[in-house]
Amino acid sequence: MKIVSVIGARPQFIKAAAVSRVLRTSSGIEEILVHTGQHYDENMSDIFFRQLDIPEPEFNLEVGSGSHAYQTGMMLKGIEDVLQKQKPDYTLVYGDTNSTLAGALAATKLHIPVAHVEAGLRSFNRLMPEEINRIVTDRISDILFAPTLTAITNLKNEGLEKNTVFSGDVMYDSVLFYREMIVSGGDKYMTKGLPVSYLLATIHRAENTDNPENLKNIFMAFSQIGTPIIFPVHPRTARLLKTEISIPANVIVIDPVGYLEMLWLTMHADKVLTDSGGLQKEAYFLGRQCITMRTETEWVETLHDNWNIVTGPDPVKILEAVLSEKPHAPQRQDFGTGKSATVIAETLMK
Repeated sequence: MKIVSVIGARPQFIKAAAVSRVLRTSSGIEEILVHTGQHYDENMSDIFFRQLDIPEPEFNLEVGSGSHAYQTGMMLKGIEDVLQKQKPDYTLVYGDTNSTLAGALAATKLHIPVAHVEAGLRSFNRLMPEEINRIVTDRISDILFAPTLTAITNLKNEGLEKNTVFSGDVMYDSVLFYREMIVSGGDKYMTKGLPVSYLLATIHRAENTDNPENLKNIFMAFSQIGTPIIFPVHPRTARLLKTEISIPANVIVIDPVGYLEMLWLTMHADKVLTDSGGLQKEAYFLGRQCITMRTETEWVETLHDNWNIVTGPDPVKILEAVLSEKPHAPQRQDFGTGKSATVIAETLMK
């Protein structure tokens, strides 16, 4: 069996690391990896392949940045060329990016079955480009690998239950695997010179980075927090910080870090503030309370007992969440058992 896996952004590299590790050690499966180049700079792409021991992609489309239409169109053309030459049995796509949508569309047009890892997520906010990518990809996929029971319910409500498989979350596989690597690595993945106590913050969603008012409100909240805030800055956000935002004294801006360094920062943070879907889960898996600076979350499973608090960019709500007590209730096993990649490989073989 030949599988073409399409990836292009940081969260997809992490998911593909778990799945490729199983696919490439499974008898009878050949995987061809296509990197669209959606995340293309050293810190956002290359370092993840090296750190996570992801095989070098057989094809790198090097699409780079651009509008949604430009990115998706260029990806469609490049992926179609690969699929026509490789003639895979399945095209495997991940998550909710333009790379996800382009991979699913290109394969469907060529009548190649599509398997969607992380299917069924819904924010119910169609202003988010990710939401449109999720809905369209799920609608045209042949196998829907749902990471949670909530995702299965969403797919059932949309009439897609017969194509759905509960795989669990491959991000959980990855966090469990790499946490052990970090613990055994001593100080190898530690960011030097950090304060003893700190909050970890990231901002990259268009709803915040494309809205100067939202950014100003978020940094207003940061300025009222007494604790130092470590802020690995996304390239999109970095451009805005130079022109739109005054950085508070307690915010320590650092360059983007590798995945293992980011896990280390998360493991040692007091709390996490983010608009990232992936970091919400990583914080949850690592036992850290998360403040989500969006108006909704796809990962409703993390909301119980205040493990995750949704505040939007409201400075009052952000400050209240930071000052709230840390959760004491145990976490739930809503994301599978950490063997999601094995479920995916076995399902594809069947």
